[in-house]
Amino acid sequence: MHESLNKSVNVFLADDHTLMRQGLASLIEKDVSMKVIGQAENGKEAVEKCLLLRPDIILMDISMPELNGIEATRQIIHAIPDAKVIALSMHIDKRYVTGMLSAGAKGYMLKHCAATELGTAIEAVLRGKVYLSPEITGVVVEDIVIHAQQSNEHKSVSLTAKAREVLQLLAEGNSGREIAEKLNLSIHTIDSHKKNIMDKLQMFSVAELTKYAVREGLTGLE
Repeated sequence: MHESLNKSVNVFLADDHTLMRQGLASLIEKDVSMKVIGQAENGKEAVEKCLLLRPDIILMDISMPELNGIEATRQIIHAIPDAKVIALSMHIDKRYVTGMLSAGAKGYMLKHCAATELGTAIEAVLRGKVYLSPEITGVVVEDIVIHAQQSNEHKSVSLTAKAREVLQLLAEGNSGREIAEKLNLSIHTIDSHKKNIMDKLQMFSVAELTKYAVREGLTGLE
């Protein structure tokens, strides 16, 4: 596999489930043309390490703590426009597929298909193609083509990237002080973000914000 690519393919794994990362690493190590050069268990760590390591392929779980896979992908692609991200998910979910592709991912693979599809997905993406698991294609590709532009107009994207980070952390049960520490911001700044989020979404309780974050895929359903 990958003989015509003429170089070893460096792969980065981002998934909050240790067993999933181990399984993917084992699959990759069976192919002498690929090697795992780094791993992360949350989106924030994934962004930091990928900017440093510059892998050829990033396998990105969508539902992760700290920073979800969609936001992590968006940040990586912003910093490294030619980065090649393949999303990993347990769900056939139009919101996640559209969100990941809109963020710049080049592929979307269902986790239970990884054993049979991983090599094909990586090779397709390295050759400049978009890869979708066959189960995904039949269910959502038409919706993606028709509605991808419309999804960009949804009110969730009116929030800044930092506001989306704050919203995810709020939804995951972090206090304002804990969020301030995680993002290296002042508690005053976090309170300001929280107020702006509530004003924009017209939601005035953490419970409402949490339901919104889950509904929009900002934090996991898994």
